[in-house]
Amino acid sequence: MVPPKVAISAFVGTVKGRTAIRVFNQFRELKRKPYWGNHFWARGYCVDTLGLDAEKIRAYVLYQERREKRAEQLGLDL
Repeated sequence: MVPPKVAISAFVGTVKGRTAIRVFNQFRELKRKPYWGNHFWARGYCVDTLGLDAEKIRAYVLYQERREKRAEQLGLDL
């Protein structure tokens, strides 16, 4: 749970930033082979306030994966 005075975007940015640093520190070989261009997380995030079910989350993730692959193929930076 996030307190109402904390912006969700700031909270997610902090979580993504800190976890990426920890993962790259623990698994240094990921930095040497930049599989994701030295980016651990994809852009964006999904916030649920009503209780999405697992199927909706799966559909969202698959949509994002397809979107990123298309952008990669076209050389776009989303």
